[in-house]
Amino acid sequence: MSKNCISSQTRPQLAQTLAALGQPAFRAGQIYRWLHQKQVTEFSAMTDQPKALLKTLEEQYYIAAPTIRRRQQSKDGTVKYLFALEDGNCIETVVMRYKYGNTVCLSTQVGCRMGCRFCASTQAGRVRNLEAGEIAAQLYTAQRDIGERISHIVLMGIGEPLDNFDNVMDFLTIISSEEGANIGMRNISLSTCGLVPMIDRLAEKKLQLTLSISLHAPNNAMRSSMMPVNDAYPVEQLTAACRRYQKTTGRRISFEYSMVRGVNDSDATARQLADLIRGMGAHVNLIPINPVDGSPYSATDAENVRRFQQALTRLGVNATVRRRLGSDISAACGQLRRDEAQQPPKEATP
Repeated sequence: MSKNCISSQTRPQLAQTLAALGQPAFRAGQIYRWLHQKQVTEFSAMTDQPKALLKTLEEQYYIAAPTIRRRQQSKDGTVKYLFALEDGNCIETVVMRYKYGNTVCLSTQVGCRMGCRFCASTQAGRVRNLEAGEIAAQLYTAQRDIGERISHIVLMGIGEPLDNFDNVMDFLTIISSEEGANIGMRNISLSTCGLVPMIDRLAEKKLQLTLSISLHAPNNAMRSSMMPVNDAYPVEQLTAACRRYQKTTGRRISFEYSMVRGVNDSDATARQLADLIRGMGAHVNLIPINPVDGSPYSATDAENVRRFQQALTRLGVNATVRRRLGSDISAACGQLRRDEAQQPPKEATP
């Protein structure tokens, strides 16, 4: 019998599990705090629980606790992990240090099927979705390793978060719980390449997180050449969904714009971008891309990034340049996992 991940269960789900085992209701709160506040990795660490219950849980469940396969640390303090999961698949997690605290970039899938042509994460396709507990365990493991609290989260690692919608929603419930890590939604950013129906579903939940849209181009021809998802949801549909999201949630949207030499870094594209998002009060985050082997794209130079930013500012767009971290390690998302793999993994059933 294959075991299920108990740390993927939300508080109500865990209460149902323990009730089915004939346990009193208060046990659910105790075990939930062991999992997500004290962040134990073994059932035996739950010292206030009956041994018979722990034996049953050990037989039927496991606690998500990835092992560190590889660890790279940049001279700027950025730490990048290659984590091995329970089934042997690998994912990446990155800890970035800022003045306001430590931020962790989490993966939501093993691989990705979105096919963005500047991203190493998608080159071998998607293997499977991560469960909620596997997403949370990346933060817990990284936090233990660095010995410091992590206060901010970006869902911007391997995978498309909205392509794993239900598990990601459970993760957000778990990680923001007062009985768990208690990280507020305003300290969480979720990045999507633009799955319009899922943006509308997310809007209905009215979460206080920051939604970041990986835009990267202001028109359909350019964006489709970079991001196949644009063929399904062209920029007009995407920006309309963004406006609906803002109206429903009252939250400002951030647009990510990776600067690619000779592709999307001209004054003309700056004007198109300003026209596309006009009236939204949105923020544009300009990103000098990290080089990826096998990608036809290269990063635009720093001077051109500054010129593009200044052009947007003149056009009334709030634009900043992302601080480039981890440039002396395998910084591109998915690169460490790809380098580790000896052959592409087989596609699994969703």
